[in-house]
Amino acid sequence: MYSENWTQVTEFVLIGFPGSWGLQLILFLGLLVTYVVTIMGNVLIIVLSWSDHRLQTQMYFFLRNLSLLELAWVSVVVPKMMASLLTRDYSISFAACIMQSYLYFLFGTTDFFLLAVMSLDRYLAICRPLHYETLMNGPICVRLVIASWISGFLWVLSPTILMASLPFCGPNVIDHFFCDSWPLMRLSCANTQLLELVAFILSTTVLLGSLALTSVSYGCIFLTVFRAPTAAERRKAFSTCASHLAVVIIAYGSSIFLYIRISETQSLFLKKGASALACIITPLLNPFIFSLRNDKVKQALRDALRCHRNIGIRRL
Repeated sequence: MYSENWTQVTEFVLIGFPGSWGLQLILFLGLLVTYVVTIMGNVLIIVLSWSDHRLQTQMYFFLRNLSLLELAWVSVVVPKMMASLLTRDYSISFAACIMQSYLYFLFGTTDFFLLAVMSLDRYLAICRPLHYETLMNGPICVRLVIASWISGFLWVLSPTILMASLPFCGPNVIDHFFCDSWPLMRLSCANTQLLELVAFILSTTVLLGSLALTSVSYGCIFLTVFRAPTAAERRKAFSTCASHLAVVIIAYGSSIFLYIRISETQSLFLKKGASALACIITPLLNPFIFSLRNDKVKQALRDALRCHRNIGIRRL
């Protein structure tokens, strides 16, 4: 319950990673390098998979959309962090905070749906190769990506609207580097237990549901790979999904860690680290994981660089 003469909070303060000005400058430079490399790496994956005829397959269509999603996800958090570190202004308006929270969970939820779809794609490619082109053709791939985005949009919409309607009349300091829903709801001067329960159920359903589909898909994939008659065939089959599996482990590992109950002091620091791993480090690693483990992507990149070099030589 709260008093009727309360004043609605108009802005919040994001503590982020507190420290001296020197430490803040180092963090800013680290974020700047990370953000630039993330943008360049994911844009490179998008351009290569779009332009090279060898990458015009279902798997690279999903990879292109995953890279686009990672670009959006990291851009929700990192630019605001860098601006705050540079200007030392850690405030964020109420509307911007709610929007950041919504977009963060929209892109995160869509990411889990898309990873589950990609695991289904790998299952059909390895376990049902004769029916793969029929079951996973172009129009179906487009529908699955659109369904992932719409599901993420609708899944996060209701709890965000409810959270935006909460009264905030007390402290406005959020001990995080972005407007996470859990610390944000705890600043409300109303009883948020029901909303926290709804948000927890929705988050757990997305996480465990997509993880279950991914686990079943890879369980079937491993059985099929182990039954291959030769070691060469096993390596070839496993190499087609090794990159995706590595991304899945990082994404689900960091997200599941957020639900582990630990002490309050450890929780604040470690959960910030897990959130940074999910929305900052994972988008940075994805291009390297998919390019370094994929011969087709590496060959497409070499050909693109060779073509660019030849064009430069002709101009000279």
